[in-house]
Amino acid sequence: AGILNFCANNYLGLSSHPEVIRAAVEALEKFGAGLSSVRFICGTQSIHKDLEEKIARFHQREDAILYASCFDANAGIFEALLTPEDAVLSDELNHASIIDGIRLCKANKYRYKHMDMQDLEAKLQDAQKHRLRLVATDGAFSMDGDIAPLREICQLAQKYDALVFIDECHATGFLGPNGRGTDELLGVMDKVTIINSTLGKALGGAAGGYTTGPKPLIDLLRQRSRPYLFSNSLPPAVVGCASKALDLLMESNAIAQSMAAKTQRFRSKMTAAGFTISGKDHPICPVMLGDARLAAVMAEDMLKRGIYVIGFSYPVVPKGKARIRVQISAVHSDEDIDRCVEAFTEVGRKHGALP
Repeated sequence: AGILNFCANNYLGLSSHPEVIRAAVEALEKFGAGLSSVRFICGTQSIHKDLEEKIARFHQREDAILYASCFDANAGIFEALLTPEDAVLSDELNHASIIDGIRLCKANKYRYKHMDMQDLEAKLQDAQKHRLRLVATDGAFSMDGDIAPLREICQLAQKYDALVFIDECHATGFLGPNGRGTDELLGVMDKVTIINSTLGKALGGAAGGYTTGPKPLIDLLRQRSRPYLFSNSLPPAVVGCASKALDLLMESNAIAQSMAAKTQRFRSKMTAAGFTISGKDHPICPVMLGDARLAAVMAEDMLKRGIYVIGFSYPVVPKGKARIRVQISAVHSDEDIDRCVEAFTEVGRKHGALP
């Protein structure tokens, strides 16, 4: 029956969608393999501008700027935006790219406990002495599949006159009624100032990232953001497939909506089998096992049963919190999900993870 991939970030299955592939081929044939240049020299084509406009429209923001990856977007924003007079407040479990981006800036740095609103408020109170305050958080956290409490974060930001930044790499395309992300899911699209996200996961799966938000901010990034200024522009084929992926999402929310039922099926069946699944209502479904060796050998046995998953252990996750991170995709059928659960149950019993 072949091997089923249950560990990719291909949430919507668009990396193999025939229209997405066709759009990439057409862009490759029309615009070439690459531009051999950064954007401000000769690296900007009409398709790059069109994609930026489309991203801004999708997120209902004023403007957007493309990067080679969201890692570059996160590396490029904090240094350009924040000065030594400012403060950035970061969730302790933010993605490594957010952490690295914050390290590059000279702002005063505060780290609050994971999704702990009391601690964030205390840090915001302490940060009132600074000129500008920016709260930075993942929208959905990739290791645990949990979703940031954006309503509460935005309320605190409003109370203490702060801006809100979210990284939406594990939310764009499938969270919220129209797949616009956690800010749409939680009803705070008008309260989140800056969104960074990726084209390399749900939106075609190839490469690329972006920042979207107020036009003055995007204008600033075009002049000051080093990864934008000094990296080659996105290859036309990547731009083409991402643009088509956005077209498909804006034409219909059917693909995004299908994720909820598939995710619920896997989570409920795994819980009924006796497994502990971290997070809530997210297609990232970490099967918590605790022991690093157990996670590794179970993943190996799952592959023998035709299910491709990977064990995660320290230093990627904290010691004692090893897990197998399963990721549900819109292209998984109910039969695929059931086959995955059956394999987990067999392997779990074999290795003592289940009674």
